[in-house]
Amino acid sequence: MKKFDTKVQSLKYKVLREVARHAWEDKLDESLLDIPKIIIPTQTPTMRCCVYKERAILAERIKLAMGGDENNPHVIQVIDIACDECPIGGYEVTNACRGCLAHRCERVCKFGAITFDEHHVAHIDKSKCKECGACSKVCPYSAIRNFKRPCETACKIKAISTGEDRSAKIDYSKCISCGACVYQCPFGAISDKSYIVSVVEALKNSKNNTEYRVYAVVAPAISSQFKYAKLGQVISGLKKLGFYKVVEAALGADMVAEEEAKELAEKGFLVSSCCPSFVTYVKKAFPQLLENVSSTLSPMATIAKHLKQNDPTAKVVFVGPCTAKKGEAEKESVKPYVDLVITFEELQSLFDSKDVDITTLEESKLNDASIFGRTFARCGGLSEAVKEGLKEYGYSDFELTPATCDGIEECRTALLKKSKGVLPANFIEGMACTGGCINGAGCLTHGERNKLDVDNYGSLAKEKSIKEAVSQTKKCN
Repeated sequence: MKKFDTKVQSLKYKVLREVARHAWEDKLDESLLDIPKIIIPTQTPTMRCCVYKERAILAERIKLAMGGDENNPHVIQVIDIACDECPIGGYEVTNACRGCLAHRCERVCKFGAITFDEHHVAHIDKSKCKECGACSKVCPYSAIRNFKRPCETACKIKAISTGEDRSAKIDYSKCISCGACVYQCPFGAISDKSYIVSVVEALKNSKNNTEYRVYAVVAPAISSQFKYAKLGQVISGLKKLGFYKVVEAALGADMVAEEEAKELAEKGFLVSSCCPSFVTYVKKAFPQLLENVSSTLSPMATIAKHLKQNDPTAKVVFVGPCTAKKGEAEKESVKPYVDLVITFEELQSLFDSKDVDITTLEESKLNDASIFGRTFARCGGLSEAVKEGLKEYGYSDFELTPATCDGIEECRTALLKKSKGVLPANFIEGMACTGGCINGAGCLTHGERNKLDVDNYGSLAKEKSIKEAVSQTKKCN
């Protein structure tokens, strides 16, 4: 039964599962001693120099799984000891170079970094190379390649570089916690810290404590995950773990669509506030546009606020695909409403830590958001919802011209055009992850199929309008 895309995810999952299992059994003080031996028995072949280094790396993974260093507030962190296997060379001439006569690579290099030997084979002078890539683009044999770290390639905002010890370094003044580097690192040397232990403790305490109830708010992208089971079985699994109620974040998305449609009609131009990585990027790279970011809370925070207003005993745990949501939950504007955040990867670990086989469970019904709220999970869904909101709430005369940004590179282009006054759009929908939330770093699986799953789930919505969904949500406690 395939649950993950990569073996790196499987390793991370095993650590999280064992940490959660130790937490359920009140044995966390034994975690650093027991878990490495459970995951990597002494005779297990490893890719490292020895099993003992592998276990030392596991010890660091365990610390992050247990919440990490409380003095380090950053969600995304490098495990230095695990980050030592990447070739670091920048642009290199490979043996595919045919020693041609054209020498196009030399012609386009503005820095005089290309030279040739007696066989006309190209060589790059690293002291002169500026890593512009012009030579690579014109080589007819594709013989010049850029040997960058996968994490550097994944990070489109250039927040990752190589330190003196050859390990990856994150520039947190640029980092937006999107987790692209986490998913792409082939050694699992970059990870997000986890709050899975805090979730276990909250669930354990709620069983014998009438002072609070633990709600699970699930992101609409959940319909594209846990493909080995039915969505209703996933919901039943959450209840079996001890959650009092499971609520769709898509209901919050419907509320957001209503508010953003009204705000857009009033202001004439708006930047979406749903994706925390995107909002952080605006703040760090385009601060002059911050005033244009919607004042509406994200769907996660909006529905969590609604739950706490109706149930003062509520503790809210958001379950989704996004590593950046962990940072969003720490913001002063969100902290009163969202108590904890876990990813779909971590939810799978929770199920298995309690030996909950969701495929054996009866299906439970999830709340009825609208089709528009449910399709927030993929790129373009928010713009479609805002368009519907304008129509439903009496702003039909306002013509929506959205810029739907699929990935942080498209976000940068739209924001740059807006900052220069040449963007032919009045609404920027920013999604930091390519494809949207359906490909977030905390997903079990990634790919185009996820979009189809979300659209199919949206089409099953009982409430076909945003107004109906919002009305029903506000009536219910």
